[in-house]
Amino acid sequence: MTTTARAVIDLDLPGDRISRHVYGHFAEHLGRCIYDGFWVGEDSEIPNVRGIRSDIVEALRELDIPNLRWPGGCFADTYHWRDGIGPRDERPRIANTNWGDVIENNHFGTHEFMDLCDLLGADAYVNGNIGSGTVQEMADWVEYLTRDDDSPMARLRRENGRDEPWKVPFWGLGNEAWGCGGGMSAEYYAEEARRYATFAHNHGGNRLTRIAAGANEDDLDWTRVLMKTLMECHGCTLYGNLAYQAVSFHYYTHSGSGINTEDATGFDERQYYETMAYAAGIERIVRGHVAVMDSYDPDNRVGLVCDEWGTWWNVEEGTNPGFLFQQNTVRDALVAGIHFDVFHRYARRVTMANIAQTVNVLQAMVLTDGDRLVLTPTYHVFEMNKGHQDAENLTAHLREVPTATVRGQQLQLVSMSASTKDDTALVSLSHLSADAECTVTVSLRGRAARVTRARVLTGESVGAYNDADAPDRVAPRPLEARIEDDALVVTLPPHSFATVELALD
Repeated sequence: MTTTARAVIDLDLPGDRISRHVYGHFAEHLGRCIYDGFWVGEDSEIPNVRGIRSDIVEALRELDIPNLRWPGGCFADTYHWRDGIGPRDERPRIANTNWGDVIENNHFGTHEFMDLCDLLGADAYVNGNIGSGTVQEMADWVEYLTRDDDSPMARLRRENGRDEPWKVPFWGLGNEAWGCGGGMSAEYYAEEARRYATFAHNHGGNRLTRIAAGANEDDLDWTRVLMKTLMECHGCTLYGNLAYQAVSFHYYTHSGSGINTEDATGFDERQYYETMAYAAGIERIVRGHVAVMDSYDPDNRVGLVCDEWGTWWNVEEGTNPGFLFQQNTVRDALVAGIHFDVFHRYARRVTMANIAQTVNVLQAMVLTDGDRLVLTPTYHVFEMNKGHQDAENLTAHLREVPTATVRGQQLQLVSMSASTKDDTALVSLSHLSADAECTVTVSLRGRAARVTRARVLTGESVGAYNDADAPDRVAPRPLEARIEDDALVVTLPPHSFATVELALD
């Protein structure tokens, strides 16, 4: 069976710039993300650079990874940064009470993380400790990382082998303060965030984007309190600047039964469509937070950051329940495609997003099996979509689209977005039907265009995935695409993600 969809894109009417930082990533001290993921140690037989696994770095560089968030997550509000500096064999061991109750040896700390960012060519997003830390501890960490002179923390950094300061553009003020970050009320946290932000100084040429820990999903009241506290406190600015420059929210996708309740593979068609509907719900969430922020900040001075998003399924059988290791299927790839379409549409306000997480945890880019590396279907969506980074959004008007009824609501079975940069355009299409192909006709107005490359990502089923024995089971393939009567025409297979690159005249 073949369905049809129609859309219009005005190629000559570019809109808001899509920040490359919405393609950000997240690495927490959780399961096998850091240890046996990024970090294998300098004595490992697995090829590495100063202990950092080389094949992971190479794979992520192919994504033009813009930023990496660390050390958490929930771990951030139990992490004391001085435990992770100095000679590794002298660093104290601590208990990771959030994730598996395992012992953390602190071999991967501040210097190792900044080395990783340098190898990746990524900006650092460091998440500070408000839950169990102090204002002085956070202020010292900022100084240690970014100050260049003879200050106490700069001297300490030099004693530990780093002469020059690092650039750290992004600073998180705690994490999930309503939950694992301290169980705080919105009013209490808003005051704490403003206080901590006051002492997270800009040193030298480093300018921090301070990110307040925001809401869980659609808790609009949390965002309202943060914005009210920030914008209506006269005299509370830092030398004329706002105390924090962004607020975050978290949104995890599942099939409607809750996180960590259903399997990553072996799901049925009902669960698949319910997952697609839940993923599409990110638009309602973003729209709500944007509306609240607009009411306090019509000039867009404060960014909206979704610094944890992705699917959250049961762990794979036989793995540690606290390590959150799950397989990654075509279904997960389509969740990513839907999210990016929404982030692109709200580029005016959405300035950053971080998928959870990069390696071996939740909706990962990369899975490791000993010395073998597996690129997931989600990895390929990031790679196929990287042309949107720092491009200008093009509004894609869907005029006709097939739908499915999911829990009494209509789910559009085609999602799309587009952008333009340097006389090129990139069109992304997610086709959600489990069993029907779809011919999509996109009228291209305002400029002549020709197809330079088209690719599609799909598998034999919505549950198809890659593993060490079949690493390319789900991988991009060439897609037939043509321009016909000033329209782009493609036929998408069931459950597929596609990108079409255009040259514009």
